[in-house]
Amino acid sequence: MKRDQWTGVELRHLVALEAVARHRSFGRAARELGYTQSAVSQQIAQLERLVGQQLVERPGGPRRVDVTDAGTLLLRHADAIVAQLDAAQADMAALAEGAAGPLRVGIYQSVGARILPALLRRFGEEWPRVEVHGREETDASELLRLLEHGELDLTFADLPLLEGPFESAEILNDPYVLLVSAGSELAGRESAPALRELSGMPLIAWRTLGDPETYLRGRVPDLNIVFRTDDNGTLTGLVAEGIGVAVVPRLLVNPRNPSVVGLPFGSRIPPRVIAIVWHRDRYRSAAAKAFADLARDMGAEYAATESSSASAASRSQRPAR
Repeated sequence: MKRDQWTGVELRHLVALEAVARHRSFGRAARELGYTQSAVSQQIAQLERLVGQQLVERPGGPRRVDVTDAGTLLLRHADAIVAQLDAAQADMAALAEGAAGPLRVGIYQSVGARILPALLRRFGEEWPRVEVHGREETDASELLRLLEHGELDLTFADLPLLEGPFESAEILNDPYVLLVSAGSELAGRESAPALRELSGMPLIAWRTLGDPETYLRGRVPDLNIVFRTDDNGTLTGLVAEGIGVAVVPRLLVNPRNPSVVGLPFGSRIPPRVIAIVWHRDRYRSAAAKAFADLARDMGAEYAATESSSASAASRSQRPAR
């Protein structure tokens, strides 16, 4: 197959293939795209000639159309091409807006509660004409998908990242703690108990299996999950009422909430690493770069503050000599 044949492939061909594959019908695809059925059929036939493979099975009559293995494979590449086009469109808008206009940032709950408010205030003082639009999701993979498609300019995410066109800068090492009720017998401890002591203990966990639950499985003999939620407020409320304990990042623990206590695990559980992420191939505005730099600075400030607080608490708990 000659490479110059592929230069004749146009976006309309791929869009037609995607619509036919989704509807499994030339007629319905044509109605969606605003073409005649024969026009869609011609576009698919032309695409097949260009790539040298049959992409669609045409059973005829009222039976549904099937996409061949070659068509399925090509559609995977088509999705990436459309994503690149979306990103290019977002780039042109960002370039035209310059230092003004929207900056779209993806966040998740703990970052939104503990890091974002002060970050937005300081960024607004330095870039008053830039409007930051936050997009909160519980699933980090969804934030990265939005970033890849140009629907976000930046996003917070945990390292390591999923595979994709991403670059990142580390913001913060966020160690895990055992969140317990302030009225619990455990609350008086200086640190979390050994992992084996969590065996059988009622645990509140997130709905999506991931860190740290994956780490605990195999290390805690009887991992007793009694409730799952993706809402940090619900999780904290359940722990506060003594329904169970939870293994959470320290950033989730609000120091102004007297009803719960976070007991550090130290190095027994690897910390999560929070990063600010951008699209490797997209134009980054000066405002986006400044936001990322400021996020790094504030992450360093937060880590220094937490370290000082932990040292002070440790000294206060030492017996007098």
